[in-house]
Amino acid sequence: MLIPVLHFEGNCINAISLYEKAFNTKARDYDYSDDNKIRHAEMTIHGQKVFLNDAKKFIDDTFGIDCGVHLILTFSTPEELLACYEKLKENVNHPAPFVETSYSKLVGNFIDKLGVLWGFMVVD
Repeated sequence: MLIPVLHFEGNCINAISLYEKAFNTKARDYDYSDDNKIRHAEMTIHGQKVFLNDAKKFIDDTFGIDCGVHLILTFSTPEELLACYEKLKENVNHPAPFVETSYSKLVGNFIDKLGVLWGFMVVD
């Protein structure tokens, strides 16, 4: 599944409110950080799952780019994820090591040689 991620600078809750009205949808699965920013929320817009968060500054600082959107690609297994990454890894910028987290068996982000910011993750 391909999921767009919208990054905001502390005003994600305002974006959620606007998009809920505009697209007649509801956000769910809110996860707040210690400073009351949205670390993760999900909504469906015209049948497409979208992730939203207040991580724009983190993304910009980590990858050295001004990034309001990046793409998450989900895989069924770590092997499937790594096989795809092997085909994309030539001239990758800012490769982050793939790690296990509480929400994914394997997850990581990188910028491909064409400048697209990708997040790869395994979901059950």
